[in-house]
Amino acid sequence: MELGSRDAFTRTGTLGIEEEFFIVDADGRPTSGTDDLVYGRDPPAAVPEGFDHELFKCTIEAQTPLIEDPDRAGDALREVREALVDHAAADGYRIAAAGLHPAARWRELDHAEKPRYRSQLDRIQYPQHRNTTAGLHVHVGVDDADKAVWIANRLRWYCPVLLALSANSPFWNGHDTGLASARAKIFENLPNTGIPSAFADFESFDRFERRMVEQGSIEDRGELWFDVRPHTGHGTVEVRAPDAQRDPERTLAFVEYVHALVVDLAERYDDGAAGSGPETGSEPDPALRRELLDENKWRAIRHGHDASFVTRDGEGTVALGEVVDRECDRLGVDGIRDVYDAESGTERQRRIREEDGLDALRADLVLDGS
Repeated sequence: MELGSRDAFTRTGTLGIEEEFFIVDADGRPTSGTDDLVYGRDPPAAVPEGFDHELFKCTIEAQTPLIEDPDRAGDALREVREALVDHAAADGYRIAAAGLHPAARWRELDHAEKPRYRSQLDRIQYPQHRNTTAGLHVHVGVDDADKAVWIANRLRWYCPVLLALSANSPFWNGHDTGLASARAKIFENLPNTGIPSAFADFESFDRFERRMVEQGSIEDRGELWFDVRPHTGHGTVEVRAPDAQRDPERTLAFVEYVHALVVDLAERYDDGAAGSGPETGSEPDPALRRELLDENKWRAIRHGHDASFVTRDGEGTVALGEVVDRECDRLGVDGIRDVYDAESGTERQRRIREEDGLDALRADLVLDGS
């Protein structure tokens, strides 16, 4: 039974980046390749721990090592991406990135045979059988378990913002869904997903995590697939809201923003913000009901860069562009402003498919290794 510990939370500000990708053939079509890339031969020297399965044999996860210096995040991310692209090329595969691959038809694709995934397929059935999603997960170290839970509570409002900025999955199973991030909607059909309720402290979260495992709801703590969670194994706050990205600069913009948010909240916690509101560990602003946080997520799923959100006080709405300007000025970050000002991933996919067709779109999603 895999469970974490309060003792895992020892350092604030370290980084880890997990990206999920699609393995594709020479024509950019998703294909079964994880057996070769994960088990077929030794991993590349740049990624000694190798790559990992995801649910389908056409999906693979790449993780950076622990990043001690946030300024090294770009180098670390590119090294892992380049190693994956080269590793795949040696077996005749290519690597593509999006929240959903527009040519992936789940009924025609093979599931991984790893026991963990076979167990999930048996337990969850239809929602997991069709789960051809690919996301971006950002870990930021936190030096205290109660602080990590407090930060995760605060980050719930920001998860829809990150999703809207990253929206990169309009097509699923061959159809235009009309959504900016169909990935998020498909993924939240699984149990233990979406924006979680707030937890009073680490003891409360730990008790929930243990009960879920002990009562057979999940097999290990890794199956709590919330948009944000304290990771009781790595000692981090993990944000899991964004769609996967083809452009590494976009990934790094989200990494920069998540890191700045966590560090800022950690400093506020240390300065005595915990306990300052109407509920234990809240900020002075009233905490939004989970239903309103879910409404904000829906707005991100549906509208992407055109989304507006219910404000944290629940009394009005704020456009994504206003949030981006405020956050960049407040935290001293730039990347998410560049992402917002540019064509969104969803808009780009729709434009390429309309102007040049599906073949061109498949080619556009392929990584070049840089």
